[in-house]
Amino acid sequence: MHLKRTEMPRTWPLPKKGTKFLAKPSHGLKKAIPVVIVIRDMMKLCKTKKEVKKMLNLGKVKVNGKLIREEKYPMSLFDNLSMEDKNFRLVLKGKKFSIIEIKHEEADRKIAKIINKKVLKKNKVQINLSDGRNYMVDKNMRVGDSVIINLRENKIAEILPLKTGCRVIFTRGKHVGEEGTVEDIDEERKSINLKVGREKLNSKPDILMVIK
Repeated sequence: MHLKRTEMPRTWPLPKKGTKFLAKPSHGLKKAIPVVIVIRDMMKLCKTKKEVKKMLNLGKVKVNGKLIREEKYPMSLFDNLSMEDKNFRLVLKGKKFSIIEIKHEEADRKIAKIINKKVLKKNKVQINLSDGRNYMVDKNMRVGDSVIINLRENKIAEILPLKTGCRVIFTRGKHVGEEGTVEDIDEERKSINLKVGREKLNSKPDILMVIK
C-alpha cells in the first residue's frame, strides 16, 4: 500500500510537489514516518528506495536497538536510528519531523508516554506506552506521565511525571513541535495551563508529552 503525497501527514518534511505516491508506514500513519523516507529524503544517504533496501538487507540499520529489514518500518517521535558507529534521533522541529545526531550513550535510551494503565490479577499493574511497549510495574505511574526506557536492558530507567513545572512538547495539533512548561493542571476539567515562550496556553493532556 502506498500513500498519495497530498494525503501525507503535516509532520512529514517533504515538498508538496514530487512523485504522486509515497511509502506508507506499516502502521501508525498519523504519528510515524517510514524509515525509507528518513534515510532517503531526510538524511539523503541514498537516492532511491532500492538503495535503502540494500542498506537494510545488509543489516546496517537499527531502530531502538532492533535490526530493521523493512523499508516501511515506522519511526515515531524520539525513536533512535543507528547505522554502524553513528546514532540519530527523530524529533519535531518547526512542526515537522527532523533527524538529529546523538551521542553513542544516548542511543540506549528513549522517551515514551504512558497512554494506558491496567490493574491485572493479583493487583499487578501494566502500563501501555505510546511506542507500543508494555511493562509490568509496581511504581505509582499515571497515564500522561512519560518514562525513559533503557533499550539495552528493556526496562524503565526513569519516570517523568506530568506535574507543575515539568517540560512538555505538543505531539499534534496547531502547536505541534512547540515546547513549554506546565503552570497548572486542572484534574477536574482535564486541562493543562502552560507557558510556551511568552504565550500562555490551555491544552488537553492527550496532545502533550512530558520531556526531560
